[in-house]
Amino acid sequence: MKKNLKQVRHRIEWFLIKCIKCVAPIIPRTLIVELSKLIGRLAFIFDNRGRLTGMANAKCAIGSNEITRCKTQQIIMRSYEFFSRSAIDLFWGRNLNKNNYSDFIQFEFEDKDAHERAAKKGAIWITPHYGNFEWLSLAMGFRGTPLTVIAQDFRNPLLTNIFKTAREHSGNEIISSKKAVIKLLKTLKRGGNTALLTDLNVKPSRDAIPIKCFSKITSITRLHVFLHQKTGLPIIPAISLPCSDGSYLMKILKPIELSSTSTEKQIAQKCWDVFKPFMSQFPEPWLWMYRHWRYLPQKEDNKNYPFYAENSEKFELWLLENS
Repeated sequence: MKKNLKQVRHRIEWFLIKCIKCVAPIIPRTLIVELSKLIGRLAFIFDNRGRLTGMANAKCAIGSNEITRCKTQQIIMRSYEFFSRSAIDLFWGRNLNKNNYSDFIQFEFEDKDAHERAAKKGAIWITPHYGNFEWLSLAMGFRGTPLTVIAQDFRNPLLTNIFKTAREHSGNEIISSKKAVIKLLKTLKRGGNTALLTDLNVKPSRDAIPIKCFSKITSITRLHVFLHQKTGLPIIPAISLPCSDGSYLMKILKPIELSSTSTEKQIAQKCWDVFKPFMSQFPEPWLWMYRHWRYLPQKEDNKNYPFYAENSEKFELWLLENS
């Protein structure tokens, strides 16, 4: 019975996503912005778990002394709006090609020559769950720098190919997380480029590394650090800034400055710190509804962490190993 209900649910989800895929490209760009606001506000109202998580995250990151409850709610609601737009844009992006993408996506380079040299020889591009990171990789493909990107398989297998096709529209390659490390190493060693989300919270393990995120310890992926150490290729941070007219400004920052003596923790921390000013000055586009701090260090005050952070003996042992 449960298996049959699961199959029915998967079919319904597949049908709804297919409808969005077909309808989204014919909606005028100006309406996309308004529609995403409506969907985002509805999600803010009905997604109780995500809303509470976002509110707790914002309070811990920004501080209750610096932000009122009303302002916190505005930040989280806007975050829902921006990510609703990103979700619709993934399928609206079918309208984009190498000749017209610049009508909707602008690039700003801190060091264009360095970026172009790195792109030709291979580089590790990083970005957080901020703005439209989907269109950031899409635009890189249109610019002639196709990326190899890891994507988690959906719990509903019927959706995997739909999203894979949308993400590969500009020439990027989407790969499964299974055996992804080997694939990425081969790609980079032959001069290719990869893009990674560096604020992914992962379980304490050899695949994770501790950093301070808004002065609070968390456990994130270390894949970008590992790839840099294995290949010596530069790590280039990029971030997507949503504009009010529905377009995006993609800021390509200077490659992370590292030395041969930089430790894994130092590299990972620098890769976070470079994005923190954007999240502090323009917090709304960050994915606040994501559980960024899943573990509570024993020596820390519970009040300084979100309600969902849990004590974990494994986390404490892992912190000691990585101290």
